Amino acid sequence: MEMAVGFRSPLRASPSATIISANPSPNPNRSRIRVSKEIFGCNLRLSRAVNGCRNSDLWLRSSRRRAGARCSVSQTTEAASAEKRKQTTRRDVRNIAIVAHVDHGKTTLVDSMLKQAKVFRDNQVIQERIMDSNDLERERGITILSKNTSISYKGTKINIIDTPGHSDFGGEVERVLNMVEGVLLVVDSVEGPMPQTRFVLKKALEFGHAVVVVVNKIDRPSARPDFVINSTFELFIDLNATDEQCDFQVIYASGIKGKAGLSPENLADDLGPLFEAILRCIPEPRIDKDGALQLLVTSTEYDEHKGRIAIGRLHAGVLQRGMDVKVCTSDDACRFGKVSELFVYENFTRVPVESVEAGDICAVCGISDIMIGETIADKSSGKPLPAIKVEEPTVRMSFSINTAPFVGREGKYVTSRNLRDRLYREIERNLAMKVEDGETADTFIVSGRGTLHITILIENMRREGYEFMVGPPKVINKRIDDKLLEPFEIATVEVPEEYMGPVVELLGRRRGQMFDMQGSGSDGTSLLKYKIPTRGLLGLRNSILTASRGTAVLNTIFDSYGPWAGDISTRDQGSLVAFEDGTTTSYALFSAQERGQMFISPGMEVYKGQIVGIHQRPGDLSLNVCKKKAATNVRSNKEQTVVLDTPLSYSLDDCIEYIAEDELVEVTPSSIRMCKNPKFAKRR
Repeated sequence: MEMAVGFRSPLRASPSATIISANPSPNPNRSRIRVSKEIFGCNLRLSRAVNGCRNSDLWLRSSRRRAGARCSVSQTTEAASAEKRKQTTRRDVRNIAIVAHVDHGKTTLVDSMLKQAKVFRDNQVIQERIMDSNDLERERGITILSKNTSISYKGTKINIIDTPGHSDFGGEVERVLNMVEGVLLVVDSVEGPMPQTRFVLKKALEFGHAVVVVVNKIDRPSARPDFVINSTFELFIDLNATDEQCDFQVIYASGIKGKAGLSPENLADDLGPLFEAILRCIPEPRIDKDGALQLLVTSTEYDEHKGRIAIGRLHAGVLQRGMDVKVCTSDDACRFGKVSELFVYENFTRVPVESVEAGDICAVCGISDIMIGETIADKSSGKPLPAIKVEEPTVRMSFSINTAPFVGREGKYVTSRNLRDRLYREIERNLAMKVEDGETADTFIVSGRGTLHITILIENMRREGYEFMVGPPKVINKRIDDKLLEPFEIATVEVPEEYMGPVVELLGRRRGQMFDMQGSGSDGTSLLKYKIPTRGLLGLRNSILTASRGTAVLNTIFDSYGPWAGDISTRDQGSLVAFEDGTTTSYALFSAQERGQMFISPGMEVYKGQIVGIHQRPGDLSLNVCKKKAATNVRSNKEQTVVLDTPLSYSLDDCIEYIAEDELVEVTPSSIRMCKNPKFAKRR
């Protein structure tokens, strides 16, 4: 007697499961997890007793036995829907998105897929993280923008969309999910599902997409694949996934080595098992080849020669080069345009074509005012597709023109008109961001999904030659039924046990509430999970790194709006402020450094009101950092040796975390300075 172990419809595996689920508990999700765990544990114990096998071997056998039957229910549903609408499927195309938490190896896995699909020549020099083509992405080591590519495997074209892993760029993930039929959910073999894993999986399940789980970095010494699979299964249950969606295919892989397999101990020499799983489990795109043209624009790019380029998936009809089309919006406002050029993605480049059939992802040129969310439709009978919906922003910051004494020295674009044009141009492409006019004509309010989301915009504008000032980040509150609500986030902190006390104390002062704590592995680290107001996260990252001696890892994801949590003190120390304009001297800094930590070194130009350091006590302190040693006719035999401490070097992210309500960050192409807000000085 042999019982299959796996997640193939676990709730139907035993009559007792039906009896238990017939009596709903107060929390049905927890009930489903308990029942599924009991059945899974019984099957596992019985199979071990009969066969003496490990859990991974059972998974391998069950995976092989069920290989042809996976995703059958979702494919059956699609086939029935296609029959109703008289649609067909394209067997030669698969559209997938690769989603994961940050640093779980998505982009590295795509690199290996491109190399093994012979996209590059054997003698071609290839850099790491090929898809991260943006300079900022390479410097920070994260994916910021979603990108398209494609490979060919056994005569099938696989369109791949690499997506960001950081929660602040969740809008990029949301808008590309309607271009695909399935996702590869990449999970680290040690960390398991993390906050962003939950977010991207929730969105994929809402779209009804097929999911292939890839346990990446399986070659790590501390890998624990059984724990990762169990945690991922519980996450599916917690997100109200159907029994069929819980029956996911699991692939174990090492993205950096380019290996994959159905068992962690038995990896193939290449990614063949992963490619086979994509062809087997990801449904073919449903198309209406003879229907009216419909293409939903999900992304835009700009080229100096071609102008604005619209990218999207063709849902119905055939799109041809030189074709007259109608551009429709969700409010039934339409205008006409013409397709001047047409491209599809082949390997790592865009290739010009004369026509594109439904089901494929393409790039369209010639419509200069095309916007994300609009539909390119048939000229005579075209209708708009449902608009793209993304979650609302939770943090806002004020942008204003530079009013500091050094204005215009380093920047190229300094006027309010330049600033306004650039910000409103950003929201054409970045759906998760909002821009509003401020209280004055030279102030603008920019709202985003998090501090990093807005910081990336600031860094890009700085590199483009803009010069401006930004205020401290503030959360966006809501008032419902006369109750003040604020955004809450789930914070996951991985910290060594010896530093757990200071970290717990710090999170407690920020109004965080712990709801889970567990050991993270054999290296003596603990995983803490908190529900904490977004206000409490502002400036928290540096404080946690200081409390843990740089060893803690903090990840956050938006959870929901909840009642106002009360006042939160985010900074205990004041600032050291320059007393006058001038050039700093070693003589002045030697005495000033006794008051706190300095941001500046000798020979730097400063102005009155500029923040030059951190005061060691609460409250601000004005200092004269330009004072020179008085010249007298008395000569000493030896000058006093001046030893200065190394000044703090704060990045743009650090400055934005540091500033308080009455402070600003001055951003120029060459410098980043902090200063007191003159408006608050007038009020005082």
